[in-house]
Order: sequence, then structure tokens, then C-alpha cells
Amino acid sequence: MPNLPKPPRLRRPDRARSGGTAHDSEPEPRAYEAVEFDGLRWINIERPRPADRAWLEEHFDFHPLDYEDVFSRNQRPKVDEYPGYLFVVLHFPAYDKKIGRLNQAEVDIFIGPDYVITLPNEPIQPLEYLYERCRTREEDREQLFAKGPGYLLYKIVDGCVDAAFPMLAKIGNKLENLEEDIFEGRSKAIVRDLSNAKQEIINFRKITRPQRAALRDLERTKRYIPENLDIYFDDINDASERIWDMLENYKEVVEGLESTNESVLTHEANDVLRLLTALSAVILPLTLITGVFGMNVKVPGEAEFSGFVVVIAVMLALTGGLIYVFRKRGIF
Repeated sequence: MPNLPKPPRLRRPDRARSGGTAHDSEPEPRAYEAVEFDGLRWINIERPRPADRAWLEEHFDFHPLDYEDVFSRNQRPKVDEYPGYLFVVLHFPAYDKKIGRLNQAEVDIFIGPDYVITLPNEPIQPLEYLYERCRTREEDREQLFAKGPGYLLYKIVDGCVDAAFPMLAKIGNKLENLEEDIFEGRSKAIVRDLSNAKQEIINFRKITRPQRAALRDLERTKRYIPENLDIYFDDINDASERIWDMLENYKEVVEGLESTNESVLTHEANDVLRLLTALSAVILPLTLITGVFGMNVKVPGEAEFSGFVVVIAVMLALTGGLIYVFRKRGIF
């Protein structure tokens, strides 16, 4: 790839007036070590801090609003074009093992004629893996950097998007296990698991929905993305749409499982109520008989053992008859 012009550099006014040396000749701190090949540089700054902003302001001519976006926690995915560079904000799902939930990881990307700067606010495993490959393997640097910043951007975004599929596979397996648990009689035990699975899908959808529009804008962008790369970014859009379709499917599945589980729990509660109602129906006539013969008035067979036997026999016969009827109807 031919050498491209260097991006415009910013210098502090006092140094410019005093004739100080340019920052290009100063050794860069290790935190800002760039991976370079064929005139293209990739700088990755994880969890950027105010000190990182100061360094970027010294070395690159980025708009102040972009720095505000980098340090903002409520930024939406977008693609902004500026004279001399492209600014991209993308969100990707990241599983937080500490709290056991799916969170949103943001990566801000500056693309210029001879540089790509990535600023993830959280560790993103595919991004770290690709950066480490480029840093340690010359053949990977040659393969990824020789085609320009547009192709490097494609590989970064493609790796982060594809990382969502293993997460979706785990969610799918979890839903299958929950379905088996429902029909194996563990409905009460999985209510919390169903709620957690539903929350994961909701969080995943919140991350993916606005991302789709940003990826479409990225495909239409011609700045630093040659026409021969259109098919590559179209593939990213296809992957994003597959992710959305899977999330739509999982949303319907988890809602169906939740409804099924509620039906099973309701059916179990109805069985208990039906049993209690049948027992009440059996006990009610017995209570009536004992109440009648327990009154303080003269009744047939009073003070006679034969009368007691008759009453007990009637009660037993009535109980047996009611139990037979309820069993025949499937209540007992």
C-alpha cells in the first residue's frame, strides 16, 4: 500500500511559539504503543481516562464533541464523518462474571488515512485477541494492514459482531433446559431462571436494536472504505440481522415458556383446590349428621348403643359413596 499522508497534529500553543520539538520525535508512552505496518497504525486504548484524552488532543485533530462522546456513558451507536477522519461508536454484549449478567460494552473508533484508534470502555475479548495477534505476528499484520484502514476496521467489527453467536447459543441451550425442567415437574424451581433468561434477552435486544442502523450507515460510508469492501460490510449487516432474528425467536420462546410455566403452576394450584373442595364435600354431610345427633333434644336412638352404631354406619356409607363418586370423576 502506498504511504499515506500523516494526519494533522496538534501542538500546545506555548510550545509552538517557543519552537519546541514536535511530539512525533518524542518516545510515546508504552500505554500508547502502536502496531504499525506499511504506514498504517493501530492504537488500542482500553478504558480511556482524562490523561488519554490529553494525549489524543496533542497528537490528533479530533473534534471536541467526539471526546465528549468517548467519555459519555449514554452514547448511542453511530457513524460520524469529519474532514480527515471517521468517528464510529458501536456497542457489543459482554458477559460480566462478577454479577452474572449481560452488560453493554462500548468501543469508540477513529479511522483516518493511516491510522485506526480503538477505545473500548470495557475489555472486549475479540478486540483484545485481534490486537494481540497483530502485535505479535508479522504475517497477521501484513494480512490485515496491507489492505488499508477500511479492511482493518472490517476485521475489528466483524470479530466483535461474530462473538455474539456463542452467547446466543448459550441462551438457546438455557431455554431448552428450562423447557425440559418445566415438563419434568420443576416449575416452581425455575421461575427465577426464567426471569433471568428473559432479562438477558431483553438486554441483548437493547444492545442490538440501535446497532443495526449504525452498521447500515457504516456500510454506506465511502470514507476510507473502498467499494471492493462493500461486500464485507454487507456480510456484517447480514450477521447483525441474523442476531436480531435469533433474539426475536428467543423472545417468543421465553415468553411461551413463561406462559407455559404459569399454566403448569396454575394447573397444580387448581389440583390442590379441587382436592380441598372434594374433601370439604365429603366432610360437610358428616358434620351435618354429627351436628343433628349432638343437639340437646330427644333424637331416635338416644342413649342406646344401637343408635350409635347406626349413625356411624350411615356416616361410613356416605363417606364411601362420595369417595367412589369423586374417584369415578377423577377428582381423587
